[in-house]
Amino acid sequence: MEIIIEILSIPLIQSILKIVFIILLFAMPLGTVLTLMERKWSAMIQDRVGPNRANIGNYTGHGLLHLAADGLKSIFKEDTIPKGANGFLYLIAPFFGMIAGVATFAIIPIAGPIGEFTFQVTDIEPGLLFIFAITSLSVYGAVLAGTSSNSKFALLGGTRASAQMISYEVFMGLALMGIFMVYGSTRVSEIVDGQNEYWFGNLIPMWGVFTQPLGFILFFTALIAETKRAPFDAPEGESEIVAGYFLEYSGMRWSAFMLSEYIAVAAVAVLTTTLFFGGYHVPWLHLWESAP
Repeated sequence: MEIIIEILSIPLIQSILKIVFIILLFAMPLGTVLTLMERKWSAMIQDRVGPNRANIGNYTGHGLLHLAADGLKSIFKEDTIPKGANGFLYLIAPFFGMIAGVATFAIIPIAGPIGEFTFQVTDIEPGLLFIFAITSLSVYGAVLAGTSSNSKFALLGGTRASAQMISYEVFMGLALMGIFMVYGSTRVSEIVDGQNEYWFGNLIPMWGVFTQPLGFILFFTALIAETKRAPFDAPEGESEIVAGYFLEYSGMRWSAFMLSEYIAVAAVAVLTTTLFFGGYHVPWLHLWESAP
């Protein structure tokens, strides 16, 4: 047992375990499940059943088996490169968005520390600047896919994504600046701890949504634009440019684009909770702990 504790106390081993648990066992599955959830919600809105055909015997799992079926389908689909496309840029473009979405989870504290062990891959000082930088990286995948596909529709989608990024990055930075000014730190863990204070005794927690309500609206709107969800889905306008910047993709590279989009949606929810809703802290829990 002492040997195990000594091994777990090695910083490199801790970092590897955190990457495996937080990123591979949390971020990736969460993005995968969101694909099914959106299909189910769309079906409910349109008065349909939704995914329900994949089954093992009489067990359908209410559509859960479609996650495995879609993954296998993507693996065996032909991976084509359009004529006249820039092969190298075309092949690497799908992974920019996925790297950006997954890397966002690296600075998010999932839970409070236990002794010297923290549930955070890395706790860097310029945490807010890291968020600003890594969210800007995701647009490179869209731009590279649009310019390398040799398709006018894909090029229009990549251009729209680039123009949209320039628009929302400005006020997202202003919203993060407000958080920095209120809590006096750019380290994400310190911002989360700063939200564990209260106003008026123990009545109102000092969450970012209360200290910076306008910043919350700006930040959340900017993140919706970053994930290219409605009403900011111009880069993927199906009625205008078919599917946008990933029009020419198929197989696993198309799946990589879609998975990176849903991982980004999960990252948006995690970032908003961390910076504006107290992170992992449960409000008023200390009152219950101090009760006789």
